Amino acid sequence: MLYPNAAASTGVKPSLPSTVQQHLGQHLRDAYAAIETTIPEGFLTLIERLEAALAAQGRTVEPEFRDGLLSALPSLRAFALSLTNNAARADDLVQDTILRAWQNQHRFQPGTNLNAWLFTILRNAFYSEQRKRMREVQDEDGSYAARLFTAPDQGHRLDVQDLRAGLAKLPPDQREALILVGAEGLSYEEVARICGVAIGTIKSRVNRARNRLADLLGYTEDDLSSDRMIQSAMSEGA
Repeated sequence: MLYPNAAASTGVKPSLPSTVQQHLGQHLRDAYAAIETTIPEGFLTLIERLEAALAAQGRTVEPEFRDGLLSALPSLRAFALSLTNNAARADDLVQDTILRAWQNQHRFQPGTNLNAWLFTILRNAFYSEQRKRMREVQDEDGSYAARLFTAPDQGHRLDVQDLRAGLAKLPPDQREALILVGAEGLSYEEVARICGVAIGTIKSRVNRARNRLADLLGYTEDDLSSDRMIQSAMSEGA
């Protein structure tokens, strides 16, 4: 169950205390790391088939591109799950992203952030699908999403179930901005390019998302002294 809304208001607070921001970011990264450990075998098989098709034409893929694509698969799947909240749709979305990236690898500029380029492809594919989809089956009760994360300690005040439920209540544009910045570690500039908006817009979305998430979870700076997980995270970052 979510904690009561600590500060329901129509405005947006300028900023959360840095300790709360750091904790939310750490917890978000930990939560997404839990679903970035398993990659469906089908993704690897698809890449092998794409390589074989190139080899049959007497061509090869740049090793850096292939290795980068393989390394990005966990993050791509985590981002897809955050957008779709459905495992099957997320895997289809990642597969579509692999195909599009492979077909357009000549458009990727070596030396730039490959993950950011792949996130852009995945995001565009998702919204293209959304526009075409007249009706969709959703995870109404959150049963699948509830299994995405496993809380490390049921005694923690802020558990993963609360975090997932809070994220689900954020507007989509705020949620994706917060995940890309907070969980995936992209810069504001990179996320702005991915979403096709100004850097200031992304900063505003992340700020609003953090404030809303903190409100939904009932967190204030005073709570940090009694939270074992927060103290652990803060001491590790010192």
